[in-house]
Amino acid sequence: MEKVPLRIRIQKGIYVVIDPFVKLLIKAGLTPNAVTTIGFILNIGVAVIFIKGAERGHRGDLSYVGWAGALILFAGLFDMLDGQVARLGNMSSTFGALYDSVLDRYSELVMFFGICYYLVGHHYFLSSIFAFIAMIGSMMVSYTRARAEGLGIECKDGLMQRPERVILIGITAIACGVTANYLGGDYKWYLPGVSFHVLETMSIFTIPLAVMAVLTNITAIKRLTGAKKTLNERDAAKSAAHTPGKTLLSGLAVLVISGMAFTTAVRPVQVKKPATTYTTPVIEPQDTFPVPTGNPHQLFYLQRTANTNTIVCELNYDKNGKLNDESPVHVFWIRYPEGGMRKELNYIQRVFAYGMKSQAMGDGTYKLHFVSYRKQTFTLMPSPRDNKYRVYATINKRQAQLNRLFVKVDGGTFWSPNVVYMEMKGIDVATGKEVVERFKP
Repeated sequence: MEKVPLRIRIQKGIYVVIDPFVKLLIKAGLTPNAVTTIGFILNIGVAVIFIKGAERGHRGDLSYVGWAGALILFAGLFDMLDGQVARLGNMSSTFGALYDSVLDRYSELVMFFGICYYLVGHHYFLSSIFAFIAMIGSMMVSYTRARAEGLGIECKDGLMQRPERVILIGITAIACGVTANYLGGDYKWYLPGVSFHVLETMSIFTIPLAVMAVLTNITAIKRLTGAKKTLNERDAAKSAAHTPGKTLLSGLAVLVISGMAFTTAVRPVQVKKPATTYTTPVIEPQDTFPVPTGNPHQLFYLQRTANTNTIVCELNYDKNGKLNDESPVHVFWIRYPEGGMRKELNYIQRVFAYGMKSQAMGDGTYKLHFVSYRKQTFTLMPSPRDNKYRVYATINKRQAQLNRLFVKVDGGTFWSPNVVYMEMKGIDVATGKEVVERFKP
């Protein structure tokens, strides 16, 4: 099991606290888009406070900074509320996700506009430059992630993501305002032997902005270099897949060959007893391949020649027994040559071959596809018969519950195999009978 990052654990803890409030918003009839809009309006209020502080306040009056910081944190709360309202209220939509992303960018730009206006208005010229650079870095952190994910690359690592930025600015702004109330807005710190002050009350707010200016841009650059490495590996794999006089393999064939490239049929002299095993497989006469059983969360499985290692797709539940909305399907291996051992996909397999992409369509329905084959899509949704989640696909022009994918390869070269056929097998929703479709890519 992969270790859950600290920020994700903290986020889940926050959800436990705010979920009762979220349920009240849902009962009040608020939609996720309405919550997002409220957050944006509050950030406009943040900018207004900073602008009033620049126009009406004097340099030593930092109360405006403190109040703006409090509103920043309150507005930031709505960034979490809109997503939870969508999930708990079953109101997720593709446009809602886009609307949330766009208004988040507007909210942050409006907030930084107010900060820069305030700093320039009170002649904190160097600090205003750092605030502007921090704004650039903040936008590039978000843009780099969005652009990378548009190319099929997960890009969520690094410091100074939006929650961290909101918390840092909000808390330091409040601390600046509170300190000014007790020590004075023009309080200065001197070092012995130095004729000028090295810090002042406003530094409580401006130094973190300078740190953010550095860290946000470092994060954006690290994301860019990480994406570059992944894209270069992908391009190299595509180039290697070309042979003279032949076109690139179809997407699903690449999925199969990717699996062959990164997994091998192991023939151990002595195999240790695995921690997790599956029940004795039932052998299908047709292909003499084992059938994985004993997993109540299993959706369907994928097999291919030339070994019995099997890819299993199962429902991905969290520790509270709820389906993970962002990643509802978990993919893993059953390594039959190693005694039926369960093993997670490695990075290359997850990113280029067997990883499963999902898109929430609302009403508990998700559109799925393998990362290596976007043309073939599946639908994950509750069955109308027992309300249990199943994966559905079109097999022989019929809607069917998908149970198995199989690819038969006979000869050819490593990068250009002779794919005899691909097969989808499932249960016809209308008749309850098994349906099978074979096709050549």
